[in-house]
Amino acid sequence: MDLEVRHLRALCAIADSGSLHRAARELGMSQPSLTTQLRRIENSLGGQLFIRERTGCRPTPLGRTVLSRARPLITEMRELVTDAKAAAARAAGPRLRIGSTASRALPGWLRRLRSRLPGTETSLHMDVSANALLRLVASGQLDVAFVHEVDGCPLRVPEGLAVRVLVEREAQSVTLAADHPAAANPVVKLADLADDQWMVDPTVDGEWDGMRRMLQAAGLNPRVLHGDYLTAFSLVASGEVVTVCQPTSRPRPDTVIRPLAGDPIGVRLFLAGRAGVCEPDLDVAYEELAGAYEELGK
Repeated sequence: MDLEVRHLRALCAIADSGSLHRAARELGMSQPSLTTQLRRIENSLGGQLFIRERTGCRPTPLGRTVLSRARPLITEMRELVTDAKAAAARAAGPRLRIGSTASRALPGWLRRLRSRLPGTETSLHMDVSANALLRLVASGQLDVAFVHEVDGCPLRVPEGLAVRVLVEREAQSVTLAADHPAAANPVVKLADLADDQWMVDPTVDGEWDGMRRMLQAAGLNPRVLHGDYLTAFSLVASGEVVTVCQPTSRPRPDTVIRPLAGDPIGVRLFLAGRAGVCEPDLDVAYEELAGAYEELGK
């Protein structure tokens, strides 16, 4: 087996995340597939690269040696691809490739950008993983990315990215059924939701860890259902679950959105782009994003 850049990238992802499960999610593949790939790499190199433990994976001495050589190679390849894509983009005409996690500000942001940059082709790439979007910016596949970072769960911002913070900390709210007893209150206490089942999307970076930390701090150990938020909102309306949501979200039929007492969980909202190369685009994108976000509060 000849080692390829994708194999080196997989090794770095395992080392950086400390987990085959998290690395597989970041790489967009299944954990069994990544495990098989790792086994083949180790067989090819003739030694074990990671020690598997209950708490995750850590590099062996051989693994550390391989990683020390792999990281510079990946960086050089990333820079080569980034420069090539930038040259191709200049030849094709102006364009702005945007990445984003979910936000109600997106329609207004795109509208404002197209008005501000009438000759620029604007595209949008959505992903639940903020870390995946940041990697796409670093590799030159996106120009900017609008992401959120959950309290206590810092994102891995690749080297070479510039960041513009939109909101340092936005307190999150809770969405619950309109006929829930706590819905009558303008502000909901976590203790009022002690008997409820919660729902979270674990594929959203930091979401599950942040919510678990919030519930533990309140002394709660509720049942938790994992699933996507589109399904969650349907279950909220039927009274099956409650879930954390953005304060700018609009309530769906038969649901209400309420702030949580004490603001126990929040997110930092920021825009990222490649330093130097895309900073003019980053500045324009930030200005129009700030304008679109301000419109949500009017």
